[in-house]
Amino acid sequence: MGDWLIALLLGIVEGLTEFIPVSSTGHLLLLGHFLGFESTGKTFEVVIQLGALLAIVTVYLRRLFELATRWPHDRQARHFLIGLLVAFLPAMVIGVFMYDTIKNVFFETPVIICVSLILGGFVLLWLDRRPMTPVHLDAAKYPMRMYLIIGVAQCLAMVPGVSRSGATIAGALLLGADKRSAAEFSFFLALPTMGAAVAYDLFQNRAVLDFSDFGLIAVGFIAATITAFLTVKAVLAFVTRHGFAVFAWWRIVVGTVGLAGLWLTGAL
Repeated sequence: MGDWLIALLLGIVEGLTEFIPVSSTGHLLLLGHFLGFESTGKTFEVVIQLGALLAIVTVYLRRLFELATRWPHDRQARHFLIGLLVAFLPAMVIGVFMYDTIKNVFFETPVIICVSLILGGFVLLWLDRRPMTPVHLDAAKYPMRMYLIIGVAQCLAMVPGVSRSGATIAGALLLGADKRSAAEFSFFLALPTMGAAVAYDLFQNRAVLDFSDFGLIAVGFIAATITAFLTVKAVLAFVTRHGFAVFAWWRIVVGTVGLAGLWLTGAL
């Protein structure tokens, strides 16, 4: 399979998996490993996430515009924006200090990704089946302490396979959020978190990027944007009705198949 076709496939996978708790990065790295796809500095896998971010901005454009224009005189808008900043800060700090470990150890160890997928799947199953009475139904009104704890939980996703959305959703559910608002807050938190991660990764790899990388990234970006746009609204409706069990089982299956593939190819 040629690199351009692989880039298209990975872009589609990114768009389909970024906003569901199955770890888009884990899927991309595993697929890239088994397909023999290697991007310079693993930048392709990070940068095409901008396509998924563009989809979120498009879907929530009206609400983002309202937040941008209302915050100077609207207390609730300021509360939500400050909450997003508070939730973003832990990942920003840890991401900077652990960058080399994340890129050179975690991203290069497929077995870690597979194990994280499986363990995260069982955690998600437990959360989905745990009897809960939600007390926080609006992501814009979470207590400030709750934003901070969700932000700390998001840091677990520094390990590929854990899932950024999975970690933030799990943290919100444990703190009493309902499934829909937990998923929605995960969408909004993706904007500063993923945007900063992409910018920092591009800066760190600026010396090794070449024009051939940008062509592949463009293909993946466009594919990720389209598929994420088509997926993101469906996710909220789905989790409200059905919960997260199907995603949990998907993680377990993918992680198990990945371990089997590593064993069969002698990489385990």
